[in-house]
Amino acid sequence: MEPSETGSLLIVDDEPVVRDSLRKWFHKEGYVVGVAASAQEALRLMARRHWDLALVDIRMPGTDGIELQQQLREVDPALIAVMMSGSAFMGTALAALKRGAYDYVSKPVDPDVVAHTVRHALAHRRAEQENVRLREALALLAGPQKLIGQSAAMKPVFEAISTVAPTEATVLISGEGGTGKELVARAIHTASPRRLNPFVVIHLDTPAGTRSDSELPGHEKEPFTGAQYRRKDNLEIAHGGTVFLDEVAGISLRTQARLLPLLEEREIRRGGDKRLDLRVVAGTCHDLEGLVDEGKLRPDFFYRLNIFQIALPPLRERKEDIPLLVEHFIRKCAVAMNKKMVRVAPKAMKLLQNYDWPGNVRELENAVERAMVVSQSAELGEEDFTLNLACPEAAVLTCEDAQRAHILRIVAECRGNQTRAAQVLAINRVNLNRKLKSYGWKKTRSTRR
Repeated sequence: MEPSETGSLLIVDDEPVVRDSLRKWFHKEGYVVGVAASAQEALRLMARRHWDLALVDIRMPGTDGIELQQQLREVDPALIAVMMSGSAFMGTALAALKRGAYDYVSKPVDPDVVAHTVRHALAHRRAEQENVRLREALALLAGPQKLIGQSAAMKPVFEAISTVAPTEATVLISGEGGTGKELVARAIHTASPRRLNPFVVIHLDTPAGTRSDSELPGHEKEPFTGAQYRRKDNLEIAHGGTVFLDEVAGISLRTQARLLPLLEEREIRRGGDKRLDLRVVAGTCHDLEGLVDEGKLRPDFFYRLNIFQIALPPLRERKEDIPLLVEHFIRKCAVAMNKKMVRVAPKAMKLLQNYDWPGNVRELENAVERAMVVSQSAELGEEDFTLNLACPEAAVLTCEDAQRAHILRIVAECRGNQTRAAQVLAINRVNLNRKLKSYGWKKTRSTRR
């Protein structure tokens, strides 16, 4: 039976004439219809597929409709049950309503009455489902993504967040690309006294002279091409709140010196005598001490930045969290794509847990999103996931190597479309283009198709 947008009905009645009449009526209305002559047959049909609504006769030999209604709801709690009863058994029909039936219709069945009841019941069901979907969407839009994990590797991270969040201390979050540094920064802000004020992210791994570079101290009017007037920058927007400096290894030595007052006093001068009150949380996937030794990072800047450090584990060290993360990403994608929730086949989940995830949680989220896009089934299988399984050395990749492999794979999957790849990677297109040039990447014929 092919799926129908109208709905799917399971008709359970021991009278052949009633079953056949109802089947013909609803089939003409565009419903998917299944019929059963007994409770046992109805349960077998329930095991084979999902049904939106069951029309159940109360008086049947063996297991009656009241008991069957309970059994059907145990199989699928979301199933709508509409009972059919002769006038002599109205008391039994009312008892069915008390046990969770949506409504009842009298026998002999009037086609118009039963059709109206079914339409009303399914409309009620769709309204409830839409309410649930909207509540989930609002939950996702109302705040930052939830930091997910129950593994032993994540326990110190949660403890560190609880310890440092109530303070005003500067925090340095370290970890490979895609481990969730921005989520940790948001969690710190949300649990801090500044939580009612703005949380602003400034991405610093961009070419000098671009808009992100202009957010930092030391830049005057027209800091980037095309600027005609002084605008309120992100530091001013973050006044009273928290600013997350994403990838502090990308800050120039000159700007590092200008940021020192902010790190020392949590205040910085902006626009004449105006002082901004900010808490700084920074993130990096580089060895900052090594950059100090190389002269690329000021020692005083590093030591003032490194007051309290939180080290995020890579996903390959917390694989027991993968099922929780996958469930979260499926729920998020289902809301964004307006698709029904799906599950992951056991073999596919095993595949995900055996993979080393060089791109970490971000790569896992991208893999789930792609699988949700391509799958037409209620279950995601191994064939729905695109993984670089020919990479046994992934567990020992450096941060830069892992990032390079992840970026090149996403660009290839986007057929060289840098705008789309930048959206998937959640980075600036200019930054992506610069990275691709440093990798020596060139657009081939296969990517132009």
